[in-house]
Amino acid sequence: MKALAIDSSITQLTIAAKNNEHTVTGIYDIGMKQSETLLSAIEYIMNAASLLVNDVDYLVFTHGPGSFTGLRLSLSALKAIALTTGAPLYGISTLDAYSFAYKNLPQTILCAIDAKKERFYAKAFEKNAIVFDEGDFSIDEISEKLHKSASKSDILICGPDSALLFEKLTEFNKDTERAHQQKLYALPFCINPTDALFALSEEKIKNDESPLKDFDGPLYIRPSEAEVKAEGTRVF
Repeated sequence: MKALAIDSSITQLTIAAKNNEHTVTGIYDIGMKQSETLLSAIEYIMNAASLLVNDVDYLVFTHGPGSFTGLRLSLSALKAIALTTGAPLYGISTLDAYSFAYKNLPQTILCAIDAKKERFYAKAFEKNAIVFDEGDFSIDEISEKLHKSASKSDILICGPDSALLFEKLTEFNKDTERAHQQKLYALPFCINPTDALFALSEEKIKNDESPLKDFDGPLYIRPSEAEVKAEGTRVF
């Protein structure tokens, strides 16, 4: 199949074009400059893969959780292509994409993205069964959910902020009974998420799952700062 995938949920922008058995990937560690790079990077990657936008069978992006700005940016670009070409657009959970490489391991897999303010976007599963679904959690909440899980297996923490969550959980657990219940390990973040986006999208296509509708947007687990401020100033 032929496809275009984008992950802009964190400061690292990843774009990949798939032309049947061949894939061209570009990783841009450019912080807040994604908007200045995205369109030219898409063109470059597509050219390198010998693809035109009209060639693609589908489009896919990480639809969240993640950066509000980054998610809107990639969705806008891909929706424009979808409207022009008619190609279906799929959204894949960022946490599913980042944990995809570990899904068949026997340990509990905990995927995390730093949500700031001492909180993490996180999801945990074991042997493809969900231990707890994705959400916006405090360290205490993550520790409690893992403690209450039926399994007492080792916990492998993955995702771009695995080291930070490992540090926070270890510190939080050290004076509790949880310290020796489950061993924690932080996996280095060195994954190309677009491989997972292609695989998970093609699984949706195989299962005849519907692509995103025109009105569908990114997955925002946490309200934006503007929404929080508006809620705080609302008069009832």
